Amino acid sequence: MTDKITNWTKSDDASVENAIRRGASRRDLLKMMLASGVALSAGGAVFGRAERAVAATPVSGGHLKVAGLSSSNADTLDPAKASAATDYVRCCSLYNRLTFLDGSGTPQMELAEKLDTKDAKTWTVTLRKGVTFHDGKALTSADVVFALKRHLDPAVGSKVAKIAAQISDVKAIDTNTVEIVLKAANADLPFILALHHFMIVQDGTTDFSKGNGTGAFVLDTFEPGVRSIVKKNKNYWKPGLPHLDSFEFFAISEDNARVNALLAGDIHYAYAINPRSAKLVEAQSGYRISKSTSGNYTNLNIQLGSNKPDFIMGMKHLVDREQIVTAALRGFGEVGNDQPISKANFFHNANLKPKPFDPDKAKHYFEKAGVLGQSIPVIASEAANNSIDMAMIMQAAGADIGLKLDVQRVPSDGYWDKYWLKAPIHFGNINPRPTPDIYFSLLYSSDAPWNESQYKSPKFDSLLLEARGMLDQNKRREIYNEMQTMIADDAGTIIPAYITNADALSSKVKGLETNPLGGMMGFAMAEYLWLEA
Repeated sequence: MTDKITNWTKSDDASVENAIRRGASRRDLLKMMLASGVALSAGGAVFGRAERAVAATPVSGGHLKVAGLSSSNADTLDPAKASAATDYVRCCSLYNRLTFLDGSGTPQMELAEKLDTKDAKTWTVTLRKGVTFHDGKALTSADVVFALKRHLDPAVGSKVAKIAAQISDVKAIDTNTVEIVLKAANADLPFILALHHFMIVQDGTTDFSKGNGTGAFVLDTFEPGVRSIVKKNKNYWKPGLPHLDSFEFFAISEDNARVNALLAGDIHYAYAINPRSAKLVEAQSGYRISKSTSGNYTNLNIQLGSNKPDFIMGMKHLVDREQIVTAALRGFGEVGNDQPISKANFFHNANLKPKPFDPDKAKHYFEKAGVLGQSIPVIASEAANNSIDMAMIMQAAGADIGLKLDVQRVPSDGYWDKYWLKAPIHFGNINPRPTPDIYFSLLYSSDAPWNESQYKSPKFDSLLLEARGMLDQNKRREIYNEMQTMIADDAGTIIPAYITNADALSSKVKGLETNPLGGMMGFAMAEYLWLEA
């Protein structure tokens, strides 16, 4: 018998694929192929092609259950107030942005059909036609004007008010066209509009509890601090999406409990598991680990107003970055140099070397600060990924030279409201941002809303404005390199490593890709994933 497949067509391939989807056994498929003149040895190639095609073809239907790692009563469906993965995931399922970032970090059009400018200061947005909100109202320029102007209203409390303050004016040219005028040129506007906070909401909205957006899902249930359930938007404007019938999202703060829920079949997807759990998951049949390094990090924040510069410098030399990568992160990371722009970003300053682990030098600075022998509280939590392990490594190194770090473990629930930005020494966890300007505006400018160490520098603020309007990328890189050095030397944020995210999921979950805005496909996975039948 020959290995040649005789009279076999693409239509026959499709028949095998459909049979696999219907649950046909391998024996049934073999009979089908033999009847069509396929040799036994050649049948393997047909099987392989068909199985790969089935795996890559989205399947409609199913209820996906995903567990994040933190939630609180402050959970919100108002995109302007979103502040953590919990909020981002829900907002991405209910709303759309004018632009979004693809896997390469390139801005693509979403609700905007076109985004034009001649000078990077005045931008014309042409909206996509045929888009409706969940309540049936058509998307118009009035919605975009309202959604963007909300960020300029102090009463709203937008988390990106500092970034939105670049906007001088937003107005409707006609029903389908919007003009955005910036105070100064910024070529990064397409990136900025792709941030989760800039989701478009309906004109006049004050009650966000219904999640009335233009997104892939319609809200069914929302219980802040508990869970949310969304159902497929049957009138969604993107053809063929979403694949899922429904999507449920909630938090399981403890890492082992989150992994156990996955392995028990209670959930399909466990977000941001501890690296030490990865081998356990990989050893189980029917599960896999998804890894991505997009630039997020867990950092130790030492507020400048509450702590002496010598103490901060001592802490930077007390951090054993290599040990943190190998022990705390189990190799799931890269050594960081105390500034937020990772190697994944075009503007990363590779010449800026991390401060070496040097206990003797650290002790010298601690003696100057007069802190040896004192008990110094350090707040850590499961909410800030791997922060407890990092804190324990630093605590052990400090004990060897007479520094007493009192590591206080606090619950995940409410961590971001009660401790982050408030405790004199605490950990944070920052999701990736696409441009240095966004990082610096949110975290390090003098009026940054999330200024974790209370860093203030008029020179830094001036450089930020200078680089923002600069179209020469080489000159821009020079400025950003200087700013990264300033942060590493003078700010009170210690960034020991850039983390490789590890998500654990059932092998039935398909369609997952990496995204520069963070894990879970930049938190927009619900729209694109499907469950294998």
